[in-house]
Amino acid sequence: MAYPEELLSPDEHIVTQFRPHWTALAVPAVLALIGLALAVLSLVYLESPTSWIIAAGLGVVWLASSIGRMLTWFTTQHVITDERVIHRTGVFSRHGKEIPLEMINNVAFGQTLFERAVRSGDLLIESAGEGGQTRYSDIPRPEQLQSLIYQVRERRIIALRGDGSSVASELGLLAQLRDRGDLTAEEFEAQKRRLLGS
Repeated sequence: MAYPEELLSPDEHIVTQFRPHWTALAVPAVLALIGLALAVLSLVYLESPTSWIIAAGLGVVWLASSIGRMLTWFTTQHVITDERVIHRTGVFSRHGKEIPLEMINNVAFGQTLFERAVRSGDLLIESAGEGGQTRYSDIPRPEQLQSLIYQVRERRIIALRGDGSSVASELGLLAQLRDRGDLTAEEFEAQKRRLLGS
């Protein structure tokens, strides 16, 4: 489910959008396997009416315990644009949070050993204002996402300061971002051409 374009501001562009990591569905998957195994055993070893009642009961239990997690995964959106970080979730009632890029002070990530193996983890965004800290769980490739947020944040700050700062100072800032590894050489050259109007 793509983020609705009508919710973007004029000239705002989506950089990336994604759902939580597939490991958020691990519990429903494990419960489904256990329930299936128990249902098969009951159908093989128990009498017909009883076995079908047990199998149906296992299905109801799995549905009741898993449907919420599955719907949450399916309806949760993480979106990064060139202006803000957006989080939306909910089926019938919707909840969302938006953090303007220029308000972000720090982005940290954390991974357990298992999460490193499956390339998942948590992301903690510290921002100015009332929100303070916002933690997101089950984020795919959190280290790369941390770097991406820093990159689009720096570009946003440069764009906001564009009318009041000189081209030379902006080029210097771009060079620092490139030397730090936040901008690739190609991105640096593209931004440089934009600043110089060529």
